[in-house]
Amino acid sequence: MTSAVLSIGSNLGDRLARLQSAVDGLDGVVAVSPVYETDAWGGVEQGPFLNAVVIADDPGLHPHGWLRRAQEIEDAAHRVRDHRWGPRTLDVDIVACRDSADEVTVADAVLTLPHPYAHVRAFVLVPWLAVDPDATLTVAGRARSVAGLLDAIDPAERAGVRMTRSVLQTGNELAR
Repeated sequence: MTSAVLSIGSNLGDRLARLQSAVDGLDGVVAVSPVYETDAWGGVEQGPFLNAVVIADDPGLHPHGWLRRAQEIEDAAHRVRDHRWGPRTLDVDIVACRDSADEVTVADAVLTLPHPYAHVRAFVLVPWLAVDPDATLTVAGRARSVAGLLDAIDPAERAGVRMTRSVLQTGNELAR
């Protein structure tokens, strides 16, 4: 079975509806984090993001299949890629994939797994930790706890990841 940890974010339009569309576009959703608001970064003037992490299982998808699915979900939300780290209707990043219990690594022209910047992004680690307190991520060839990676991030950046009261739904149940 292949599972993926996906980071989703939006800072244009109805941000919460965009995140919900990402969850709705995935089969086999196992967990959805609370929704967090974060200030944008990357040097482009823009509004704040809503972010969440989704964990999903799909035995039929390999890492490049997850990438295609993520891009299909972004395309359905009319994602435009004008500026690196610019505003976006919806961003769906594959943070990590697992095949059974083993983390999958990929390094080719279109995909790098685990995500090369996830370990330094509080807006990824905080929601991930909320749904998987025992999560690990391979960084520089070594499995590291997500909790430990988050502890290494500047406290001000961690504090900038603010939990909202918004909840994303999966199926007929509320995901937490």
